[in-house]
Amino acid sequence: MLFYVYLIKTINRKPFKTYVGYTNNLQKRLIKHNSNKGAKATKGYKWELIFKKSFNTKSAAMSYEYKLKKDRKKRSSILKSN
Repeated sequence: MLFYVYLIKTINRKPFKTYVGYTNNLQKRLIKHNSNKGAKATKGYKWELIFKKSFNTKSAAMSYEYKLKKDRKKRSSILKSN
């Protein structure tokens, strides 16, 4: 089973918000975020996927998620490339 670390950003909101998470079903997770059933921080907004990276283990995905959440420069460079 693959696990994904993803970065989403708000649609039609200035300034935009971003959120980093991990999942084993990316499509289902994005639907949850957009139907206000995702993480508390994502409720009330519509989101679009702008980055994903796959991992073979949950622990590897969780480790990368933690690093990406803390690394604002990396998140900013991902946003600029999209």
